[in-house]
Amino acid sequence: MSHKLSDFSVQIPINKELCAFQDEVKEQLYDFNHSRPSEHQLRSDVLQSILGQYKGVTIVPPFYCDMGKNIHFECGGFLNSGVKILDLAPVFIGAHVQVGPNVVISTAGHPFDLAERVLPIASANPIKIGDNVWIGANAVILDGVTIGDRSVIGAGSVVTKDIPPDCVAVGNPCRVIKTITHSDMPSDDELDEMWADLT
Repeated sequence: MSHKLSDFSVQIPINKELCAFQDEVKEQLYDFNHSRPSEHQLRSDVLQSILGQYKGVTIVPPFYCDMGKNIHFECGGFLNSGVKILDLAPVFIGAHVQVGPNVVISTAGHPFDLAERVLPIASANPIKIGDNVWIGANAVILDGVTIGDRSVIGAGSVVTKDIPPDCVAVGNPCRVIKTITHSDMPSDDELDEMWADLT
């Protein structure tokens, strides 16, 4: 967690231009969040328009973000309903990440010193989430955090520091409780066949 304004790698002036940009993103998210379940193309078009890199992720409405353009999906993945991504700084989400309902991913933060906190500056640090990570419902991922490949973040956890690959981490603050030894994976062809009915 960052304490000083200088600790944040992204500092954006809060001005009319920023507010206008965020309003446009909210307008598009309104269309996404009020779409009918059958309106797959509309949903895809909105995500393609606002996200920095879309790459076929499935997002269940409602979904909220600050900027949209700073969110980059590597490939696929699934975000359940109510996910909020505060993307003042870049958010990099690896391949096939699964995110439970009501998760908050927040690059935004604030200095502790009130003299810095009252300035018209939005401060943030990037977040990186590795491939095949699973984040449980109601977890909170804070600014500057990296989560390693294939790890599991327990429901309701508050992630304030980096989490290594191949582990289960839970709690507030989130801590590693065990490592994961993965079984042999099906081949890509076998997985394609298993999921063929949905493609």
